[in-house]
Amino acid sequence: MIKVMKLQKAVIAIILGIIALVVYIIMATNEQGSGIYALEVAGVFFMAAAILFLYPLWTAKEDERGNVELDPEKQEEQELK
Repeated sequence: MIKVMKLQKAVIAIILGIIALVVYIIMATNEQGSGIYALEVAGVFFMAAAILFLYPLWTAKEDERGNVELDPEKQEEQELK
């Protein structure tokens, strides 16, 4: 399902966000002040992942009955036939 909806980039962004969050936690326990930058990077990755998760819904097309098709390439092939 992830491959069909093209969410690989969103999943990778979440994984990178979790890694950055773990780096922040490690740096915070060692009382290093520069750990806040790792927390900011984690936040950016999480926000990017949220936008990437919504991207397939923004690009979805409606058919004549008002139903949304999440795979526009498949719908275009059906319209050509």
